Amino acid sequence: MSTEETSRFVRLRVELVLEVADGDAVTGAALRRIGDDPEMSDEERTHAQGAVTEDTAEALAYLVDPFSLVSEVPGVELQQASWSSERIDYDPDSPDWDLDEDDVEEDEDEHAGDGIG
Repeated sequence: MSTEETSRFVRLRVELVLEVADGDAVTGAALRRIGDDPEMSDEERTHAQGAVTEDTAEALAYLVDPFSLVSEVPGVELQQASWSSERIDYDPDSPDWDLDEDDVEEDEDEHAGDGIG
């Protein structure tokens, strides 16, 4: 396939599991960010402040900014982003949490014909 036939757009999927050791610090940082946002209306600000005060996961959603993750990468421009956060039960020893699971299958497929894997 030539360069003209391939898409210039790339979907980058990232899944993070964070341990919140200090919920008050997270909430406080989110409240400061909301308070400092000049583009937020008073109504939006009141709603956002209530949401982050009630739920640390919501506070994290206000603090994690996909644009800042890629803004320093040369040659790319963020076209669209969506993200969410939720409280989960996490067991790092559970096979359900093997983040490399998909990578192993891809590695096996890539090496199927070369005697590796």
